[in-house]
Amino acid sequence: MATPLSTKMPLITVSPSPLQLHHQSSFPFPKYPKPQTLPLFKIPENPKSPNMSIPSFRAQASTNDLGLVQQAIQLVQSSPPTWKSAIVTNMMIFIVGSPILASGLSLSGIGAAFLLGALTWRAFGPSGFLLVATYFVIGTAVTKVKMAQKEAQGVAEKRKGRRGPGSVIGSSAAGCVCALLSIYGVGGKAFSRLWELGFVASFCTKLSDTVSSEIGKAFGRTTYLVTTFKIVPRGTEGAMSVEGTSAGLLAAILLASISCLLGEIHGLEAVICVVASQIANLGESVIGAAIQEKEGFRWLNNDAVNVINVSMGSILALLMQQIVFQYLRT
Repeated sequence: MATPLSTKMPLITVSPSPLQLHHQSSFPFPKYPKPQTLPLFKIPENPKSPNMSIPSFRAQASTNDLGLVQQAIQLVQSSPPTWKSAIVTNMMIFIVGSPILASGLSLSGIGAAFLLGALTWRAFGPSGFLLVATYFVIGTAVTKVKMAQKEAQGVAEKRKGRRGPGSVIGSSAAGCVCALLSIYGVGGKAFSRLWELGFVASFCTKLSDTVSSEIGKAFGRTTYLVTTFKIVPRGTEGAMSVEGTSAGLLAAILLASISCLLGEIHGLEAVICVVASQIANLGESVIGAAIQEKEGFRWLNNDAVNVINVSMGSILALLMQQIVFQYLRT
């Protein structure tokens, strides 16, 4: 058995020299404390110290913010759109565009427009929403044209042109119906293009009506009553002017062209939307001149006439599309 190394080595004892003993007795050296190794960073004992909690909180908050942003982007890009993506996207757009919305709508009107925007995004995605946004911006802009002059003549829109929920619902009634029919797949895939066409035609009709009315009030030199062709003051229900009618036609062409570029409708369908909008606006002028707010028709106010107007434009576009495409097939 091997012997341990310590047992093999002899013990050596070294005795202090006389000089060392002399120094130890005459000059005692002070005893210094044992040096300690300090850490580079002092970590507080209290785990709730702000020095520890704030950086951790900030890092967690930034991570959470990044996650929310990524989720929002995924919702916006979701295809086909869902109700959740429509509501979230619509909310973000309304927050960013709140100054523009407030200039053209009352508070309750903004609420109605939010429902319209969510429904539009759910049915037709970003292209449909952009079409409605374009309609709103142009319609609000022409309403503000020569507002002081219109107010002096008593033909301006109420609340400085800020429209309420009745106007929003009346102007978008046909478009909302087409959006719901598209969402729930009424008629199957064969009818999905028809509902989108009706949606576009309804807003082309309403924009043309708004632009022709507001530009006619502002710049119309001679205004004729559509049923008798008698010269009447600006702003008379059922009155038309060359300036206003021309501007309304250009507005319908512009909105139909934008919709065509966005891929919602084809070129021939854009022409159909423009033609349908002009026929519907002529019909709306006849209704305004003949029976609107007359005895027995007090209920037929501007909002009710708007519903009839956009419905005519939408239905006419659907019928014309079927007739034209049936003729092309033969």
